[in-house]
Order: sequence, then C-alpha cells, then structure tokens
Amino acid sequence: MRTKKIIQFSSLVVLSFFLFSCDKDYNTLGADIIGDNHYTFGTPDTEATVVAYNEDLGVVQSNNLVVNPLGIYKNTAFGKQTAHFATQVLLSEPVPTFTIIDEDPEILDVTLYVPYFSTRGTTTDDVTTYTLDSVYGTSKIKLSIYENGYLMRDFDPASNFTAAQKYFSDQTNDFEVNKRGAAADGTSAANGERLNNGEDVEDNDEFFFDAAQIADTTTNAEGEETITRSAPGMYLKLNKAFFQKKIIDGYNQGKLNNNNIFRDYFRGLYFKMEDSPAEPTGSNSLAMINFKAGKITIKYKEDKAVEGEETPERVEKSMVLSLSGNTVSLLNQERTPNYQSALTNASSTLGDEKLYVNGGAGSMAIIDLFGRDASGESAELEQYRAKDWLINEASLTFRIDREEMGNNQEPYRVYLYDVTNDRLILDYFTDQTTNTSKPKLGKRVYSGMIVKEDSKGTYYKIRLTNYISNLFKNPDSTNVRLGLVVTESIAITDNYAIKNQTASGLKKVPLASVLNPLGTVLYGSKSSVPLDKRLKLEIYYTKPD
Repeated sequence: MRTKKIIQFSSLVVLSFFLFSCDKDYNTLGADIIGDNHYTFGTPDTEATVVAYNEDLGVVQSNNLVVNPLGIYKNTAFGKQTAHFATQVLLSEPVPTFTIIDEDPEILDVTLYVPYFSTRGTTTDDVTTYTLDSVYGTSKIKLSIYENGYLMRDFDPASNFTAAQKYFSDQTNDFEVNKRGAAADGTSAANGERLNNGEDVEDNDEFFFDAAQIADTTTNAEGEETITRSAPGMYLKLNKAFFQKKIIDGYNQGKLNNNNIFRDYFRGLYFKMEDSPAEPTGSNSLAMINFKAGKITIKYKEDKAVEGEETPERVEKSMVLSLSGNTVSLLNQERTPNYQSALTNASSTLGDEKLYVNGGAGSMAIIDLFGRDASGESAELEQYRAKDWLINEASLTFRIDREEMGNNQEPYRVYLYDVTNDRLILDYFTDQTTNTSKPKLGKRVYSGMIVKEDSKGTYYKIRLTNYISNLFKNPDSTNVRLGLVVTESIAITDNYAIKNQTASGLKKVPLASVLNPLGTVLYGSKSSVPLDKRLKLEIYYTKPD
C-alpha cells in the first residue's frame, strides 16, 4: 500500500517539475514572481523551532572584487554608506617607447574612461540611447581623483609572501593620508591638486552618473573631424602637466621599463567621494562599476625623423594605461540608531524581532532550526526523524517589514547557506534551472528572489526541501547553522574574510554579500512578532501508512 502511494506521489512530482520546466517567462529584475508555489500538498507543519538573529559582520575583505561600489548611498533603515575606491594602474604595453630627437614628447590630452553597466536602446542619427543598470540615486556627488601613494602588494609579507595580500573595507585612512596630487608645475606632491581639476564641474564637484552616450571629437592636421562614440561611463579629463611629469619624465628615468617598476613608481588612483556642494541635503547616488574595464588614454606628440630634413616632424600618438591591477573598495558606514541597536542587542537564544540583512560591510541573519544546541544536537530533530515523513517541500519565508523599508531600494535576492562549514546547502546544488541571458535569475527553484505587491517587496522564499529531507532521513547528517545574506549574483559562491571574528565566531562571509550595497529588513522569529509575519519553517509532507 505504501509503495503504491509513493509511486503515485513520484509521478505527481515528475509532472509538476515538467510543467515548471516549461515556464520560460522569466521575470526581469525586481519583477513579481509568478507561479511561486510548487509541490505543496495539504497543510504544512509549522511547529519546528526557528531562532533567527542578527550578526554584525563589521569589517570585511574588499580587495579585487569583480564589481565595486562608488558613491554615497542613503538608506533610511540602515544609514549612510560612502564608497571610495583605489586601483593600481598598469602599462598596456610592457615597454612603451618614445622617440626623442630634439625634444621630449608633449602630453596633449589625458582621458579617464570607465564604462557603466548599461542596456542599449534605440539609435537615431548615429546617437544611441542607454539605460543605466546598478545605479542607485540620481544626485550629484563631489568626486576627487588623486594619485594613490599607498603600496598595494600582491602577497602578504606576514606569510613570507606565500599568501595573497588581503585589504579591508576600513582602510580608507591608509589611502587618504597617502594620497598625492599635482603641484603647480605638475610634479606629484602630497596634498597636491586633484587630478580631475578641470573647470567643468561635472568632472568633479558636481559629478553624476550620466546615461548619455559619449561622443569624443578629434580633429586632424587637415581640420577633418572624427567622432568616436562609446557607451555611457565615467569620462573625465585629467591633469596634463601631472602626466607629463609622471609619464614622460618617468620614461627618461627608466620607470616605465616594466610593470613591476611602474607599479611602485605610479601606485595608481584613489577615488574619493564626498557630498556635492550642489546638494543642500547631501548627495545620494551610488553605482556598481567594473573598474577593470577602465583605461587612461594619453595623447601626445613626439619627434619623427624626416628623410632629407634636419628638423624632425612632430606627430601625434597615444598610449593606454589600464586599471587592471589590484583594487580595493573602501566603505564608510554611518548606521541608524535602530540598525545599530538591533545588532548590539541581538539574541541568539530568543531570536530577534527584526532581521537587518545588509550588504557590504554590513550584517546578516543567522538561523538555528529544531532547537539545535552549539554542537548541532537537537532532541526536537530526533522527534521529527521518528515520524518517518516523506518530505514534499520545505521552505523558509522571510517577510519584509515594508514600513521600515519605506521607499528604499530593495535587494533583488537573498542567499541562504551553511554557516557552520561556509558552503552551499544541498538545494542549491540540486537546482539546475538557469538563465543564460540573465545569470542572476538562475537557481529559480532554490529561489530567494523578491516577491512584490504594488511595486514593493513582500517576502523572500528559500526552499530547503532536499536539505530537510536529508536531515530527516540520514541520522548522520548535521543540523548546521544557516546564514542569510543579500547577494549580488546567485552564481557567485566564494567566501571572503571577515577582519575580526564575529560574536558567533564567523570568520568568512559570502563574497556576493560584500558586492551588494543594498539591504532589507525582515521580520524575525521572536515570539513577539505577529504569527502572520513571523519567520517559520514550513514542511509539506506525506505520512507513511
């Protein structure tokens, strides 16, 4: 009798999965999830003990990220975050060569270009429209770019140069006190003028993330104009006199012979963000940027020997410096009183009323199931195992505190993982759903995607079906501690270091959380939270005969 029921149920599961697989109408970022409930049978069990509480991550490793935040972002629930950035600068050509016959080359123009994430639109009269992605806020910001005077090593001397050097989110002061600018003659100088010191305030004091296509016009010796168009990005003119000294004089001193010498001689750029004087209430605009796609283009003129002429001809050329060396995100956070209080007063025994899950150098939620103790043992779990249930579906639904979140930008996705071992849970591995055009929409069954009503987030749901099933069936399986973080991309599963061990003993955090500047406030598991909002583990099951 029991075998027959199991066969019938298995057939139903296969049919349900087939129908789900046929659903190709993937949602766009931030859109509502349609058809979210699958494999639900009868009334779920919601009696399992769940304790969820806040964990302050403090300072996190933030070097060599795949994308970096830049700007100032204000969130009424979490506070104000200022994201600075530093990068090494490398020679695109290992050994550039300048021709010097009568005089040194002369720098004509220096341009910094770093593309933004954008979506191409329509093109009319050779002008293309774009929509920017991963930009939060539209205000103006004060941007100051300096020469970086702080050495960023490849390897850690404390490990006898065998381990990669880590840099952390709280090292802003190391770069601030070592920043260099341009003296009046262009010489590199401590406390010198910033390198983006042109008269156009959109290059500095009133900088903003512009969605307009970039059109660069050049004129040749015959007066003919050529227009080069590029996708939207940071496009700034830098101090010519500084680069005349740094590049041309450096070439004459042998500082451009290879990148090892050059990286120590010109240690890169430091991007400093401040409130713009054009914003009376302060700036509020931040973008996620792939700086490694950026470059500095230096246009110059140099000597060229002319046959039969004693005086050389001056010809125009260009060279490129890449931003592909070591990088570090520098994050300064001013937390709201409610946020700081929630982290300070977190309770690992009673659980918390609200869970503040915040990316960057922020915070996460830790979840204990079935009344587990510090060693992972649980009498409650043994009682569940004795029921011998066939698990149809298990999930955690995190309901969003819409009042506290207000109109703040909401993270598109959250990510649940095994904190005890710093690794993925079984449901992540078994979910093979993909989206080649938008990898962020992969792992759709495991989910964690935001569900919205009236354009505002309502909840995030994580499926634990395989994890719970294995936990019930396998007596040797461990009831691990779970962690919830925001994620920039569900495909990124590496971990980064936490500078100081957290209150619960955490030493690592998912890299995807460090990458995401956003946060969400969720209802927790404490008994004072109303039942319809409280975090619960829902288990749908089939009873044995």
